Amino acid sequence: MTLRFSVLASGSTGNAFYIESDEQKLLVDAGLSGKQMDRLFDEVAVDPASLDGILVTHEHSDHIKGLGIIARKYNLPIYANEKTWKAMENSIGTISPDQKFDFGMETVNTFGDIEVESFGVSHDAAEPMFFTFRNDGKKVALVTDLGYVSERIKRTVEDADVYIFEANHDIGMLRMGRYPWNVKRRILSDSGHVSNEDCGLALSDLITNRTNRVYLAHLSQDNNMKELARMSVDNILKERGMTLDIQDTDPKIPTRLYEVG
Repeated sequence: MTLRFSVLASGSTGNAFYIESDEQKLLVDAGLSGKQMDRLFDEVAVDPASLDGILVTHEHSDHIKGLGIIARKYNLPIYANEKTWKAMENSIGTISPDQKFDFGMETVNTFGDIEVESFGVSHDAAEPMFFTFRNDGKKVALVTDLGYVSERIKRTVEDADVYIFEANHDIGMLRMGRYPWNVKRRILSDSGHVSNEDCGLALSDLITNRTNRVYLAHLSQDNNMKELARMSVDNILKERGMTLDIQDTDPKIPTRLYEVG
């Protein structure tokens, strides 16, 4: 038994994460059009009709744009918490009642041989939450769309084999950039997004000897660059005597299916 996953898309234009075991295939978010979602699955050689369900983190459009389309097309169950269901119901079209399931915040649900734990994050949505995935002693943590990394979150996601972790912006680029001040203030706030520096500092508290890889996720196209994010995080970790395999993600190109070993 093992876990395999691909960050299908990550960024301000759309987000989708796929994870599978020997028994289960799960999608987290569908923030691109139905056509683009089909293309992403084709690139990692996964048939979306074989999915066992879709987990939803929150109702922002870059996480649910294609949700209703793909759920109806392949008759897939959707799992979200009550406040997220209410917040997104006008955006995803009609969903059959037998496809709607509740996944409460701060709970653990078992999907076949994958144990999924939800945890709340500080973000400007109705009730945003993200997930850890466990199978056969392996743990993968998906942590994006949060203004800061609380001690409670750290306790939930610590000691994972792999992290998909937000490195949204370089603070200098954001402050000097073209965004209006109210948008900059939102991004920098406790309900906004994690910077490269805060990503590196959080990871330095979380990683252990079992952690072998991190994917830097949800990079801003205007206020960050892959090379800058990677260098910033790597420098902070090295200052603390840590080295880690740091991988990029992309808003349009899925990462190769990676087996957690």
